[in-house]
Amino acid sequence: MMVTFNKGLVSLVFLLLFSLFSLHLTAQSLAYKTLLSTLYDSDFPVLKPDQIIDLDDFQILDTREKEEFETSHLMDAEWVGYETFSMENVAKLHKDQPVLVYCTVGARSQEIGKKLREAGFKEVYNLYGGLIEWVNEEKPIYQGGSLTNKVHTYSKSWGVWLIKGEQVY
Repeated sequence: MMVTFNKGLVSLVFLLLFSLFSLHLTAQSLAYKTLLSTLYDSDFPVLKPDQIIDLDDFQILDTREKEEFETSHLMDAEWVGYETFSMENVAKLHKDQPVLVYCTVGARSQEIGKKLREAGFKEVYNLYGGLIEWVNEEKPIYQGGSLTNKVHTYSKSWGVWLIKGEQVY
């Protein structure tokens, strides 16, 4: 028995599948952006991953909990915590040099960033979309000094937004 395929039908099916896959990614991205817009204050500056050319230009602070930080973090990030945060944690930082704060999605880091600004830090930026957006944009993360793709997404409900990395809870 010989099976023949209609090239037009095969092309149509392929196009439909590709369109549905693309729509899913676009819709998820739009939904994530909408969610983030409800979390961020419009007057607090954010930097998107593609706006950051060199992380060495920043003092980088991870505002997540220790377990999240130990799973993965940005290169040269310093863990300062959220629940355990105090200004003593950042006493050695320079107030006149740019600071980049981040967490899983950017809500906790924005709160820590506000505290830094109130304490006299001149340039404080929140990483837009947090570590989830960073990884979704295929930027590197580290566990200790080694590259990893594991992301502690805080919870399963936040983990749905992670497209590129491996979720850890």
